[in-house]
Amino acid sequence: MTPGKCPLNLYRGDTYAWRFLFWTDPDKTVPADLTGVVAKAEIRDKPGGAVIVPLTIAVELPNVITAKLDANASAALPTAAAWDLQLTFPNGDVSTALAGPVAVTPDITDSTPPVGTKLRAVA
Repeated sequence: MTPGKCPLNLYRGDTYAWRFLFWTDPDKTVPADLTGVVAKAEIRDKPGGAVIVPLTIAVELPNVITAKLDANASAALPTAAAWDLQLTFPNGDVSTALAGPVAVTPDITDSTPPVGTKLRAVA
């Protein structure tokens, strides 16, 4: 199955939390049973590339997965990356539920200048 598309548009250095609900029907009337499911998500520099940061994931029964990205972790992100959410079921089946690009807007307040940059005051 092709993962659902879920781009993440982030602001560097901010905290994020997402709540994903899973259903077994298109009308979203029958919750999926996530009992025993292990979920994980990572932001990488590109698909198959180096892991930049894992997201903190929790499964809330019957059908909710929460994901969190703390401020320190989002501060380490480049301006472009990729992510996905992978589910491993008790029988060993693996399914990628969501995936997409990660776009990060550089922050202003509390940003750290690149190494070697000289700061000067403007009057």
